[in-house]
Amino acid sequence: MESTGPILVIDDEADIRSLLSHVLSKEGFTVRAVGTGPEGLALAPSLRPGLVLLDLMLPGMQGTEVCRRLRAEPTTAQVPIIMLTARGDEVDRVVGFEVGADDYVTKPFSSRELVLRIRAVLRRSGIEPVEETAGQLRLGALRIDAAAHRAWVDDLEVSLTATEFRLLTTLARRSGRVLTRGQLLQEVWDMPPDLGTRTVDTHMKRLREKLGAAGDRIETVRGVGYRLNALAPQA
Repeated sequence: MESTGPILVIDDEADIRSLLSHVLSKEGFTVRAVGTGPEGLALAPSLRPGLVLLDLMLPGMQGTEVCRRLRAEPTTAQVPIIMLTARGDEVDRVVGFEVGADDYVTKPFSSRELVLRIRAVLRRSGIEPVEETAGQLRLGALRIDAAAHRAWVDDLEVSLTATEFRLLTTLARRSGRVLTRGQLLQEVWDMPPDLGTRTVDTHMKRLREKLGAAGDRIETVRGVGYRLNALAPQA
């Protein structure tokens, strides 16, 4: 039996709700399924789900708005969210990640793929969380002193520029979550999010190189942005 809280499915298609409930129950998950965004928002605070499967194209209230409200509610702010949609457009993926989704699965999907994606998101969200005490952030072998602008990997100090340090800290404080290039441009460089530039990619490449083995934690989410993985890379 999975140790996570119930999976909350929010999808307006009854056959999808039935399929997901059946598949996930067989995998050992407890499942609650509702058909509208308002129902999901009303249930989530008391249910305290371990993960939310959220359809993008909901009637009345779009999935992006449901996601935004779940992130704004303290009891669900850290709950992993996987968006489900029949649309595979890159713009939709970017919008989903910008409002706080952790992953994105396009319909039709295989049951096996979905279960694997769910488990991957749960691992990222539940293992080796960032610990922050008095400005000190720690994620496995990576340690950051935000006040002193210093960082270490395996107790060896890493020489970072001011921008590289801001980039690392921004990723670390939201470990496990995807940050789009637009979000990083705004938060690290104070630039417009729609600015066409390779600045983020160039700095990310340098940051990975300087972090050495720990640089493998920084994952590229194709067409969207970057995520600092809460899990150490597999040996």
